[in-house]
Amino acid sequence: MRHRIAVVGGGPGGLTLARVLHRHGHPVTVLERDPAPDARPPGGTLDLHEGLGQRALEKAGLLAEFEALSRPEGQAMRILDTAGNVLRDWRPRPDDRANPEIDRGQLRDLLLGPLDVRWGQGVAHVAPGAGEGVRVHFADGRQETFDLVVGADGAWSRIRPAVSAVTPHYTGITVVETSLDDVDTRHPDLGRLIGDGSVAVYGVNRSLVAQRNSGGHVKVYARFRAPLDWHAHLDLADADAVRASLLALFDGWAAPVLDLLRHGAAFAHRPLHVLPVGHTWTHVVGVTLLGDAAHLMPPLGVGANLAMLEGAELAEAIAAGTGSGPGAGDLDGVVRAFEERMWARAAKWAEITTAGLDRLVSPNPAEALAQFEEVQPS
Repeated sequence: MRHRIAVVGGGPGGLTLARVLHRHGHPVTVLERDPAPDARPPGGTLDLHEGLGQRALEKAGLLAEFEALSRPEGQAMRILDTAGNVLRDWRPRPDDRANPEIDRGQLRDLLLGPLDVRWGQGVAHVAPGAGEGVRVHFADGRQETFDLVVGADGAWSRIRPAVSAVTPHYTGITVVETSLDDVDTRHPDLGRLIGDGSVAVYGVNRSLVAQRNSGGHVKVYARFRAPLDWHAHLDLADADAVRASLLALFDGWAAPVLDLLRHGAAFAHRPLHVLPVGHTWTHVVGVTLLGDAAHLMPPLGVGANLAMLEGAELAEAIAAGTGSGPGAGDLDGVVRAFEERMWARAAKWAEITTAGLDRLVSPNPAEALAQFEEVQPS
């Protein structure tokens, strides 16, 4: 039995769900509000964990292709103090593939493959029906009905209100992101400082992290505790003003570290919001969520991994539970079981990442180093 399934959101979780369904011969509709795959910058690099994101790619039949694209050397992590002294310089073994890095754009293209994504399809909301399917209301006024709508549309999901009234809340920590291009040629000293992977510097209630992407591109993240309106006196489009504000905030840090901000061309404000730890909802027939739409948590390398594994597991369960044979066709039972598994696993990771963020942006910078010692491979 082939149900009408729509995935709202063309991020890693939604595309993994669609790709695994496609692999099992099950039709699926992907609805993405962006007008094209390259309509906006795809974001920074992702580390895909062996038991999470890599497992999802294996279920999609894409693990070998991922291994060819990924950067195991990107697992390297260097930690400095604010004076620029190296406290820890961890480098992966040549055969270490626990958490190799891949650019988001490369991962997106890998997952897209043969999928037929409907670009420029913004969804306004969905309306579950009484045994008549779920009506998707598009931003342009059109409507379409599906048997299952999966909200994989991120932190500010348009699908979430159909199952939960909960909305994300501000953590008290904000991130300002900038980037450096062609770093090894234009800023060789910074290229050496960052190394093959990431460099992190932790101070009192603030930190700077620079992460290498492919092609000499580097993302820089300034994290600090501040009110949500900390930038009220700034024009965020004025790069010089934002840069000056950040340099004042990190005043006294080593000059090579501050060069990560001095050479940034443009700045993006990204306040960190989360959903409550253990977020669940009363099951609604025909609608479910995965990834950030279901369990938005601090961005500490787990969110995309969880979303991808959830997408792969839901797809496999749909393919197995709605095919031919005894008990076939129980799509709702499949979704209920999926939600129970997702909630339990996500709650554990939400606790870990929430505590982790508090330690990484802490009054005591030593807590960040202690956390690094705990979580890095030995």
